[in-house]
Amino acid sequence: MAMMNELLAMSQQELEAQGHKVPDFIVVTPDAYVDHPSFAAAIIGRFVKSLGYSVGIIAQPDWREAGDFLKLGTPRYAFLLSGGNMDGIVSMYTSSKKLRSEDKFSPGGKSGLRPPRPTIAYTARLKQAHSQTPVIIGGVEASNRRFAHYDYYEDRVRRSYLADSKADLLVYGMGEGPLEEICRGLSQGKRINELAGIRGTCVIKPETQLPAHYAEIPSFEIVSADKKAFAAACKTISENAVPYGKTLIQRHGDRYLVQYPPALPLSTSKMDEIYGLPFTRRAHPSYSEPVPALSEVQFGITAMRGCPGMCAFCSISAHQGKRIQKRSKKSIVNETIRLASMDGFKGNISDVGGPTANFYDAICTAGKSESCTKNCLTPKICPNLKVSHKGLTELLEAIERVKGVRRVFIRSGLRYDYIMADKDGRFFERLVKKHVSGQLKVAPEHVCKTVLRLMNKPDYSVYERFARRFADITQKAKKKQYLLPYYISSHPGSTLLDAIELAVSLKAKGFVPEQVQDFYPTPGTLSTCMFYTGINPFTNSTVYVARDPKEKAMQRALLSFQNRASHGLIREALTLAGREDLIGSGKNCLIPSKSSEKPYGQKKNIRKPRQ
Repeated sequence: MAMMNELLAMSQQELEAQGHKVPDFIVVTPDAYVDHPSFAAAIIGRFVKSLGYSVGIIAQPDWREAGDFLKLGTPRYAFLLSGGNMDGIVSMYTSSKKLRSEDKFSPGGKSGLRPPRPTIAYTARLKQAHSQTPVIIGGVEASNRRFAHYDYYEDRVRRSYLADSKADLLVYGMGEGPLEEICRGLSQGKRINELAGIRGTCVIKPETQLPAHYAEIPSFEIVSADKKAFAAACKTISENAVPYGKTLIQRHGDRYLVQYPPALPLSTSKMDEIYGLPFTRRAHPSYSEPVPALSEVQFGITAMRGCPGMCAFCSISAHQGKRIQKRSKKSIVNETIRLASMDGFKGNISDVGGPTANFYDAICTAGKSESCTKNCLTPKICPNLKVSHKGLTELLEAIERVKGVRRVFIRSGLRYDYIMADKDGRFFERLVKKHVSGQLKVAPEHVCKTVLRLMNKPDYSVYERFARRFADITQKAKKKQYLLPYYISSHPGSTLLDAIELAVSLKAKGFVPEQVQDFYPTPGTLSTCMFYTGINPFTNSTVYVARDPKEKAMQRALLSFQNRASHGLIREALTLAGREDLIGSGKNCLIPSKSSEKPYGQKKNIRKPRQ
């Protein structure tokens, strides 16, 4: 247990060894405890400890009884409850609502160690065991479900998780700024209900205690019954997801959810301070099996937060903000030096990035960037967005010079449209020649313009130019490496004919997708709003949605045309869409004319999509 000297306490013995009988704060998480800056509980705990408070950790407690929630006693100030690195439902269930067999955030990848909705389940046990102690919820799950939201698993609109969990306060987004203010207030003797008005937080208030100025969105009761009202609420939330946004309220019964404006972006010096904390980058020594998620990131470096790309199906921009918050070159080089001295380091930095790796220099140059909610890259790149890879190139060069480093890879996602917009092609050359580990992940997502526009993605022709340039540089460098493009089936706007067009396009290029993601309506995203309502909230136009499980299966199967097991389902799809010309032996055909495979499930009537 020598490693525990600088690690946060997970047992009473460890707590006492650090000179504390009762911790000031206790972090509760459904993930295994990994002391790495890519894990939410570690960032929260390390940061709060850096403020001068003692911190305990309760990781993966048994939610079926109160025992595990008592093992560190009652904290002096509050419980800090994270729903985990992923939304609870998303981490447990696939897009077809099947239980996942593996949990990468648990020792040995074992499933079943977390409840479906950790924020709600854990708060109930904490309130049972420590009725007078505040419970503050945060993280991806609480953030994305802070308003009344559509829940795909239950196929209904649910209340805010703050209302459903009965927690005392909700921190949304990346929570260091709000947490610092909360911790200071509680340690100064303020009661939890006196901590109103803190940026990046939500509270529940009666009508008599509402703030003086706010914008009201339709109530839970209204949005759960009226899809147009749900879409209108989504639009208002998105338009105020910036530091200069308005305070928003939403009625839930006789009380109101109050969301104060988002926290201010962190400065470079603050980012350096946070990522310079003494993370061991290892799982807690009590685990006898490895935590799979750690192996993917252990020797990777987070260089920035935020994403101006604002893909409609992704919650990163909503959670981290669209403004880039980056670390200094000096801070990242110092982290590299620490990594190079670790046992098990073999000379490879697995990643240098963030939500999107090549946005390190993507800074908004507009005077009022804190009030802008427009997409920075689509339908075209905003003239106020700095397009450059100079700083990132210099950073990569500095990392390469660290003793013990042999290779530096980029495995975070890349925005190829941003790369293609850079008139200086030297970064592209460097990327292909030095920073690709066999395959480079990119995400064109689809080929149809209407679908791509709804996704907030660039035209497919941009990807085609990128792919040709990648191939040219790769060939000249005499390297064996490939693009690994990702595609989404059944995204709102995608008809069966669109899915067929995508499949035909891929086959014509000789590309067989290894990974296809059936659209997963995760809470709080624009795409999920369109999936539930059939409305684009920014235009009020109707959006086609493939909701029928069979049609969704057809769209997914079309992208697996090389798989004989999918041929029966593809044949049904092509027949339904009137595209029997794609069945046969011709070079453009997706499947042969004869197949012994059984069709998918039972036949049922499916509405033919609009053409």
